[in-house]
Amino acid sequence: MAEVALRATDVVKEYPARRGPAVRALRGVSVALPEGRTLGVVGESGCGKSTLGRVLVGLEAPTSGRIEVMGELTSGQSGPELARRIQLVFQDPFSSLNPRLTVSTALAEVLDVHNLVTSRAQRRQRVDELLGMVALGPRFLERYPHELSGGQAQRVAIARALAVQPRLLVLDEPTSALDVSVRAEVMNLLARLQDQLALSYVFISHDLAMVRHISDTISVMYLGKVVESGPYQAVLGAPLHPYTRALAEAVPLPDPEVEAARRKASAGEVGTLGAEPPAGCPYHPRCPGAEEICRAQVPELLELRPGHEVACHVAARQPHAKETSP
Repeated sequence: MAEVALRATDVVKEYPARRGPAVRALRGVSVALPEGRTLGVVGESGCGKSTLGRVLVGLEAPTSGRIEVMGELTSGQSGPELARRIQLVFQDPFSSLNPRLTVSTALAEVLDVHNLVTSRAQRRQRVDELLGMVALGPRFLERYPHELSGGQAQRVAIARALAVQPRLLVLDEPTSALDVSVRAEVMNLLARLQDQLALSYVFISHDLAMVRHISDTISVMYLGKVVESGPYQAVLGAPLHPYTRALAEAVPLPDPEVEAARRKASAGEVGTLGAEPPAGCPYHPRCPGAEEICRAQVPELLELRPGHEVACHVAARQPHAKETSP
């Protein structure tokens, strides 16, 4: 049985407000990721996906909860020791790369900060190795970020994350800022690196096609909570939570007539996201199947199928809920 690379338990993140109660971006999030696997985290904008990523890597401290990386408690920690185990790859590589540093300097800086090389020759050799790992040649060594394409810049950002030899990468929408033509290249690169280096990934995205392509398990977030999680075949192929079904149905279809009919049928279901959800299930104002209990009681995240957890009062009562997932 694979060891657990990452485990987050009941993680809460609150941001103080000038007036009124604190804004709770994460409301008791729990996820687990075995070594060498990929956990996809999906949900619409504002659900807390990126906040979760920053908390996992130590860029922000959780208000409460427990985070373990490679078996060691890291909740609220930051610094070189944590950075050697887990790294974050940002959505926009141009905002994460220093525009005043060449590619070689940016990579060498990481090696020097973490004392990973002892000589100039060793530094240059390691920089060359890192560029080779992301399929970039020596001609990119002296280029600045503005001289790179989006795909090339993201490859450099990935190489920089790999410089400290982490066991776990948190990928925050790593392809959303790229042209469609290069997204597949970056995704294939990530898959190859995972196989070669035995990496574990937390892949954060709103693109279900990308998540389905790379993920072993998926956690669906809504207003700072996980509402459904499990193997990707079960969660995306046979979702039990109405929000997960809505996400799957929101993927555009190539048939304009079918797409128009589907949009007409779903009109009026989308509500406005707020800082504080209503009482009861946070999704009930948008749920077409909401019942009285949904408006009064927050549903627990329960295992309704083997490895498939759902937070929904209605789904928990369905006769098929206990069936074996596909």
